[in-house]
Amino acid sequence: MAVEKHFVKEGIREAEIEEFFMEKFDKAGYSHIEIQRTPLGTRIIVYADRPGLVTGKSGSRIKELTDEVQKRFNLENPMLDVKEINNPLLDAQVVAGKISKALERGAFYKKVANWYLSEIIKAGAVGVEIRIGGKLGGERGRFQKFREGYIKHAGYYADNVVDKGKAVAVLKLGMVGVQVKILKQSPEITTRLKGEGEKVEDKRVEKTE
Repeated sequence: MAVEKHFVKEGIREAEIEEFFMEKFDKAGYSHIEIQRTPLGTRIIVYADRPGLVTGKSGSRIKELTDEVQKRFNLENPMLDVKEINNPLLDAQVVAGKISKALERGAFYKKVANWYLSEIIKAGAVGVEIRIGGKLGGERGRFQKFREGYIKHAGYYADNVVDKGKAVAVLKLGMVGVQVKILKQSPEITTRLKGEGEKVEDKRVEKTE
């Protein structure tokens, strides 16, 4: 039981650290963190679209951030590293954040969603789904789903391969939630295409609920 409590406690702390960096570096195109336990201490790797906003000029903010993380989460000898993500358009969390920021600037949600659908597919994704819900230009809340390509909603690929991201846009009418799912690659489709010579039809779906 003591071991189970330890892992539960560590899981909660890692979730709190994730939330801390997500809120602090929202404008930096925050993606996710990776926590590694080493004999020398705890290494935290922050992945972001604009790492310069995380580190500051010439890395001036790293020491400040490290001290804040150590005090706030009681970590032993934390080491902070910041890395740039390779392709922002294939990172669901970054895309969700960009969509929410565009909505806050007054962009029309259908235009934004459809633009990202096309750009994500062009960037090499197998499929993408964008869900936007809230008060979208009216008093009543609405939910709309946009999809292009092939996406999995259940099973192994949905749990382990589909990249997921969430963000919230704060508008005058209220809060609007954004969910993004990106399937970067699918061995299932690749095997079927090579073996049977089939073509997968891309379908763009816009659904209102």
